Amino acid sequence: MTEHQKISGLNVNDKIDSVYLIREASLESSPKAGDYWKLQLGDATGSLPATIWSPRYGRSDDQEKWESATRGLKSRPSPAWAHVLGIVGEFRGLQINISSLRVMDEDECARLDLADFVASSPLTGEEMLKEMERLCAETFIHKPWKKFVRSVLSHAEIRQRLLNAPAAKSMHHARAGGLLEHSLSVARMCMLMADHYPELDRQTLLAAALLHDLGKLDEMTGPLATEYTTEGNLLGHIVQGLLMLEPFLKKSDLNPELQAHFRHLIASHHGRIEFGAVREPLTPEAWALHFADDLDAKMDHFREVLPEAGQSPQWYCSKGDKLYRPLPTPASAAETDKKRNGGQDMQGSLV
Repeated sequence: MTEHQKISGLNVNDKIDSVYLIREASLESSPKAGDYWKLQLGDATGSLPATIWSPRYGRSDDQEKWESATRGLKSRPSPAWAHVLGIVGEFRGLQINISSLRVMDEDECARLDLADFVASSPLTGEEMLKEMERLCAETFIHKPWKKFVRSVLSHAEIRQRLLNAPAAKSMHHARAGGLLEHSLSVARMCMLMADHYPELDRQTLLAAALLHDLGKLDEMTGPLATEYTTEGNLLGHIVQGLLMLEPFLKKSDLNPELQAHFRHLIASHHGRIEFGAVREPLTPEAWALHFADDLDAKMDHFREVLPEAGQSPQWYCSKGDKLYRPLPTPASAAETDKKRNGGQDMQGSLV
């Protein structure tokens, strides 16, 4: 087996001989293709769809490899890794056409470097929690707000689970520490909004921003093999978050009106009922939280699928897009000026 081939570095026609984390696997069937396995393979740099075709329809000529892969996938543990042979193709974005797949045993998995397979936030969980605590100390003047938020963030079980929790299965901040990273980013944006619109209730907004996605601790497993829990599928993180926070609210000394407003911000932060909101936003603070949450999720998604810094711009994202739309990436003015001036960065210069 060759050195690990990073998902982010794969291109069309690359030959695959590497180990990947099996994030999803389902046995499908269609009139044209017959039986086939549909997978999502991943590592710390991203994920790609993959397919194992049945030899029944001439897409593969090795019945034994098909049966071996099927046995391994049906009995795979969670999480599971597989040694994959194949080639990178393109159909609505990149995908791996697998010629051979072997689910690895426990001893083989123990020898893997987990850093190759688990993406993580730039800051550690402890660093992000400290930054949240700094925001609380700086912003909360009303003692019941400070008592409430600190009681949640200092709760031993919640704090431990927050350190590595992802914010999503795949859509945004789907990495170890992603939930704290997203919550902290949303809180910072909300404070900028409160600076610009001083009529906003800054303290209620910060409390809701820091805790708006807390229910994701119960909604999903993770971060290694993130899946929705049974209650996560039945209730969703908004309802689960409200249930988790209710005991803390009852001990907070916050007056009923502030508690009700806080609950409304949590219940409405997805903006629209069809997007999972329990109620649509009815207050300026609720709208501010919704827009900050939505913007941060989309910007993180763009970071995942658009070209990295220094790479050539492109008009459409070659990796495909979970937002179901093409993503144009035109050259920036700074890049154009740099090329015009012989590769020297001219930002900030006076002409």
